[in-house]
Amino acid sequence: MQKLMGLVRRCVDDYHMIEAGDKIAVGVSGGKDSLVLLVLLAGLREYFDKPYELEAITIDMGLGMDYSGVQALCDRLEVPYTIVETQIAPIIFDHRKEKNPCSMCAKMRRGALNQAILEKGFNKLALGHHYDDAVETFLMSLIFEGRISCFQPVTNLDRTGIIQIRPMLYIHERTVDNFAVRQNLPVLENRCPVDKTTKRAEIKELIYTLSQTYPDLKERIFGAMQRFPLPEWEPQGRYKRPKEQE
Repeated sequence: MQKLMGLVRRCVDDYHMIEAGDKIAVGVSGGKDSLVLLVLLAGLREYFDKPYELEAITIDMGLGMDYSGVQALCDRLEVPYTIVETQIAPIIFDHRKEKNPCSMCAKMRRGALNQAILEKGFNKLALGHHYDDAVETFLMSLIFEGRISCFQPVTNLDRTGIIQIRPMLYIHERTVDNFAVRQNLPVLENRCPVDKTTKRAEIKELIYTLSQTYPDLKERIFGAMQRFPLPEWEPQGRYKRPKEQE
C-alpha cells in the first residue's frame, strides 16, 4: 500500500496533478484499475501536503451491473459515491447496432461523466490509466493511425474547464492486478459485448509476444515517451523507471 501510494505521489508531483483545494472526481467503472486508483487517492489524502476533496462517480451504462460492492468500499474509505444512470449500452448495441461501438461509447461516457462533474462543481477528474495503458495507446496510435501520440498525464479540457489527471502512470498493470486481489476489492465483471475483442486487446497480445524476446520493451517505449518527449510527457521531478511488483 505504501509503495504504491509512493508511486502515485511521485507521478502527482512530477506532473503537478493536484493542488490544495482541488475537488477531484474519480471515474469508477467497477473495474480493477479505477478501484485501485480510488483506494490509493483516498489513502494519499492522509499525508499529502495539499488537501483535496475526493468523490467517486460511476456512469451506469445500462448493462444491469450491481454497484453495491463499490458503494460499500466507498463507505469504508469515507468517499462520497454517485451513480449516474444512462442507457448508453442499449442505444449503441440494441438500437443503433454499431459494428464498431468503442469510439461512440467512449464519447457518450465522457459526455455523461463531464456533465455530472460540472453539476457537482469538481475541477478535476482522475482516471485509472496505468503504465501499460500508456504503452498500448502509443503503439495503437503508431500502428493503426500512423501517428506518434498518446494521451497526456494531465489534460486540460478547454470546453468544460475540467482537468483530467492520470496518477497511476508509474504503476504496471500486473501490480494493479495483484493489489486488487490482495485488497479484496469488489471488482465487477465487464459485461460489454465487445470486451477483449478490441484493437487494444490486439496490441496487448502483440506486446506480450514481443516481450518474450525483448523483456524491457515496455520500459524502453515508456522512457522514450518521456525523453523525446511527447507533448506534456516530460516529468518535472527526478523520475526513476518503476519496476513491476509481484
